[in-house]
Amino acid sequence: MTDPTEQSRWRPLRLLLDAMDADIDRLYREARIEGLKTSFVMELIRLDARGPMTITELAESVERTHSAMSQKVSAMRAAGLVRTVAGSDARSKRVTLTAKAKRVVGRLAAEWRATEAAVAELEAEVPYPLTRVVADIQEALGRKSFHDRIAERLAEDPAWR
Repeated sequence: MTDPTEQSRWRPLRLLLDAMDADIDRLYREARIEGLKTSFVMELIRLDARGPMTITELAESVERTHSAMSQKVSAMRAAGLVRTVAGSDARSKRVTLTAKAKRVVGRLAAEWRATEAAVAELEAEVPYPLTRVVADIQEALGRKSFHDRIAERLAEDPAWR
């Protein structure tokens, strides 16, 4: 049997995004911002801008599932960046920034702005910007879902049956 993972149209994009993310992480290490993962930044900035939110509100604001956000909040809490307090009912928790997060969130916002400017600069250098690619793929998926595209091919593959 041949290894189908030897070919991947997605791998170059994933590797590119991983490398760019690693460069941002390097900036945080150089700035001695401890305990921060690049995947926390949007939520920390959002909490600073909008104030305390329930896990559900935070998840909706960044377009993530409640389950994924609950796990992320746990990781951010372990890193000392957020704390949770009881919400308006016994089932909800409000997420707030800690003093540690408040000390660095302005720098995180500065990095976000610089990153967006760097992406705009990169997009100006290439003939077909990634934001355009994403919009075009979303439009195509609106016509026919990714699920349906894969399912059609699986229906033709005897190994799937």
